Amino acid sequence: MTDDEDDDRAALTTGQMRLTAVIVATALFMQNLDSTIVATALPAMAKSFHADPIHMSLALTSYLLSLAVFIPASGWFADRFGSRTVFRAAILVFTIGSILCGLSTSLGALIAARILQGVGGAMMVPVGRLLLLKSVRRRDMLAATSWLTMPALIGPIIGPPLGGFIVTYVSWRWTFDINVPIGIIGIVAVSLFIREVRDTEHAGRLDIVGLVWSGLAMALLMAGIETIGRGIIPVPWSLACFAIGGFSAFAYWRHARRHEHPVLDLTLMKIATFANSTIAGSFFRVLAGAMPFLLPLMLQLGFGESAAKSGTVTFAAAIGALAMKPLAQPILRRFGFRASMVAFGLLSVVFTALCAAFRPGWPVLALDAVLLIGGVFRSLQFTAFNTIAYADVPRSRMSAATSFYATFQQITITLGISIAAGSLELATAFSGHANPTIDDYAWAFVIVSAIGLVSVPICARLAAEAGEDVSGHHAEPIDAPVPPRH
Repeated sequence: MTDDEDDDRAALTTGQMRLTAVIVATALFMQNLDSTIVATALPAMAKSFHADPIHMSLALTSYLLSLAVFIPASGWFADRFGSRTVFRAAILVFTIGSILCGLSTSLGALIAARILQGVGGAMMVPVGRLLLLKSVRRRDMLAATSWLTMPALIGPIIGPPLGGFIVTYVSWRWTFDINVPIGIIGIVAVSLFIREVRDTEHAGRLDIVGLVWSGLAMALLMAGIETIGRGIIPVPWSLACFAIGGFSAFAYWRHARRHEHPVLDLTLMKIATFANSTIAGSFFRVLAGAMPFLLPLMLQLGFGESAAKSGTVTFAAAIGALAMKPLAQPILRRFGFRASMVAFGLLSVVFTALCAAFRPGWPVLALDAVLLIGGVFRSLQFTAFNTIAYADVPRSRMSAATSFYATFQQITITLGISIAAGSLELATAFSGHANPTIDDYAWAFVIVSAIGLVSVPICARLAAEAGEDVSGHHAEPIDAPVPPRH
């Protein structure tokens, strides 16, 4: 009997799986609500802090970068101390960070509080997903992923209009305070209904040296990308970030080859489906990460709309994502992962690029239609990426896989925001404008769409039968015998 078969005997029932998924989704809901609501409030924060609105991307990237630095250790902490214990503590840290964000009186104080939020988020979301994946049968993984993500998508739906309302009629500080009751509900629900999942056998010793090297590499490389040529810090400092970050990445690579339990296990990339999802998903998430940053800025600063009006437009993408999520499982069962991911990827790029054509004269319904349809295809693609990544990962390596995958998720989403902000500044500089115009926003959308397009040919390299045990799709071999006619 294999390890996976033995684990299946202790797996959650369907009802338990759904309850666990919904509770874990509370954390995803809180994180997604936070990210979308904060993006809508950025112009108001900039005004409050007397800062450049484009530089307010630091409020987003500092949080995401903190996630990327600390996520690699999340799997080890979950195995060593128990997934439920770590998950519950992470929600508490995230909630405390939210309170401090609401009390911030400067951009620097906000960034520091967002970093603390990121420490909580680094343990909260990947450990929550790990808690679920290690408790279900392999054939139930796609259903579990759908149950996990559907409630979490409510955050992006209500985030933009709620953020717009709060900023317009109350104060941007309330956009962080709203996390407090959600965090309390999450902590109580985890304590009452989630069972402990611990795997001390595979925990090993925490790779502290690897965590330092990987953290330095990610933090400094992303800092270089975020600041180069933008006037935030002197250019030589940005170049120094690239140099030291590159050296740290090389040092980690050498270290990981010799360590028995590296904090980021690079050998996972030998699993074809995991590697394909990681690489293709990285390009796709640059596109997805840029959207919540560019859209509110364009609508509020480019079109001159209020935060409330901006929020009612941008939430259309999240409605599309939630509406189509139940169809992910039947679509993947009918067409398989490869064909579905190629189609979803192409259509996602097309509808993101269409945002470059947005103009103030467009009817609101037309804007909503583009965003809603684009949200549908991005949502389906995310479900496919997040499921195929773990389709062939042994249960014993699931902790390492969730840490590795979640780290790359956050790096590339952060990179999407940085690339969007940098593209916008470059377009503004080349056009000679003092402030970004609608044409400058259009160029930023074109650039991030082109990067997202790179994911499509990578998805096409998947085997036709990839993930069929998870999706239920069974591709017929090319040389299958033709049944005789009667």
